[in-house]
Amino acid sequence: MKEIAAITMARNDSFYLNKWITYYGKELGEENLYIFLDGKDQEIPANAGKAHVVLCEHKEEEMTAGDRTRIAFLNQQSAELLKKYDLVIGGDADEYLVVDPKTNCSLKEYLSKITIKNSVSGLGLDVGHNLKEEKPIDPQKPYLSQRRYALLDSQYTKPVVKARPIRWGAGFHRTKNHNYKIDKNLYLFHFGSFDNDMFMQRIKDKEKINMGWSKHLQQRYRTIRLANQKKAKDGDTYLPIARFLQTLIRHPFAWLRPYMYYWKLVVTIPERFKESV
Repeated sequence: MKEIAAITMARNDSFYLNKWITYYGKELGEENLYIFLDGKDQEIPANAGKAHVVLCEHKEEEMTAGDRTRIAFLNQQSAELLKKYDLVIGGDADEYLVVDPKTNCSLKEYLSKITIKNSVSGLGLDVGHNLKEEKPIDPQKPYLSQRRYALLDSQYTKPVVKARPIRWGAGFHRTKNHNYKIDKNLYLFHFGSFDNDMFMQRIKDKEKINMGWSKHLQQRYRTIRLANQKKAKDGDTYLPIARFLQTLIRHPFAWLRPYMYYWKLVVTIPERFKESV
């Protein structure tokens, strides 16, 4: 079995960070989690357990510059971890790499079985909130038992697993100088837009500091909007199609990133994922 670590950096994000610890702690073991809190003022999560938690000095920066600063730091930290681990999973606290339940494998078991030369990605699903059908999220229950719809968004198909100290780009959206490999049984679920009330509060909080965040979050609201406007396609039918397209097509202005042109494809999340996250 491969030795696998997970790494993230967060600021004022305890809701998602608690879930991140619970999820990856179960999949990989708490002692293999590395959490860097952006600011000496941050509270260590109550459920951190054996996870390695480091309070870092916060540097006030505009959003884009801050993303670059954080990923440079995480690239350094993951390179150190790869001296003792076979693989490192990186990502934001609201993103979770999930193996398809039909494999009957845990995440660690599956990653230990497949060959990863440089990096591997799961197919990205941005989970939305259908206000007509779904209640506000209950953090005590599995998220995917409460949400049925997701936008198949290529920007969330990220090479979050790396086997060598190659460099992630900002937001983990690419690895520099290396192409994508999208695995057929891995999915990267993003939960940043999965609850309308939480999302609107997040916009209000970010508007107080601005720094480029307000416009970014307004753009991200499209997932909730589309989850309420578009008729969802069957996930089992369209997930392989999206994977095929993202494997072939690259963004015209970022040739190492997958692309689906302007196809806003909302799908139903297959039932078998209900207990996954």
